[in-house]
Amino acid sequence: MELRQLEYFVAVAEERHFTRAAARMHVAQSGLSASIRSLERELGARLFVRNTRSVHLTDEGHALLTEARHTLANVTAAKDAVAAVQGLLRGTLTVGTLQCLGAVNLPAILARFHASHPGVELRLRQGGSTDLIERVRAGDLDLAFISTPFDEGAASGVTLTPLAAEPMMLACGPTHPLRDRDTVDLRELREETFVDFYPGWVTRDVVDQAMAAAHVERRVAFEVNDVHWLLDLVGYGLGVAVVPEVFSHKKTAARFIPLAAAPTWHIAIATATGRHPNAAAKALLSRDDVRPTS
Repeated sequence: MELRQLEYFVAVAEERHFTRAAARMHVAQSGLSASIRSLERELGARLFVRNTRSVHLTDEGHALLTEARHTLANVTAAKDAVAAVQGLLRGTLTVGTLQCLGAVNLPAILARFHASHPGVELRLRQGGSTDLIERVRAGDLDLAFISTPFDEGAASGVTLTPLAAEPMMLACGPTHPLRDRDTVDLRELREETFVDFYPGWVTRDVVDQAMAAAHVERRVAFEVNDVHWLLDLVGYGLGVAVVPEVFSHKKTAARFIPLAAAPTWHIAIATATGRHPNAAAKALLSRDDVRPTS
């Protein structure tokens, strides 16, 4: 098995098309196809289901994809380590992130990193924590800034480095009866209609657990996947929400009130366990502005 075969395999798996994969790798399609067939013969398994329009991974192909990405990442890390000794920093750094990170100003961090290391190609992917963790585990991302899963089993195969924590707050409309309170107890929210993220999003999981501990059965009428939608719905009085404190810095009509015994929102950096980070990832992780807050 050759590294070039793995590179071709990953390209076809990601493009789901032999012609596009060949163009991406700057090779003739016939040569790429021959390399994939050779790899399948060597492994004794079909890696793709082919049709006239696209290709799809078989179960064996899915199993190989994660390991192939890890292998190629380790080779890249080895090359980058040699380049780093020579005073060079190059390659690609793919970072995942939530929409809002509170204590972490990721755009500013990436801008400073780019100024220091212009030879590194930066890529950014945004999503929910569960999706980002899976993409780190699969090798799609070098690292991700996520909120810590309530279910620790969801982070198997991923190392989480705590970065920051902040209390969650009640968000309500500008005419809501609780808008001028100094604090609110979760038990006072029994009759409220809620706006929240989809089940499986870590922020939602944290709130669900906190409400269950307070013996409050809540009704989530509005489920969203965007911070601004959530705040707009709350601002128009369609429901209340329990959100990280950082949301209060957004431009919104919503009002924010501290919670008694507030649940805590934790931010961490996710990296793949057992996979050597490349030199660019190491350089980013070593920066003072991404180190855990005291």
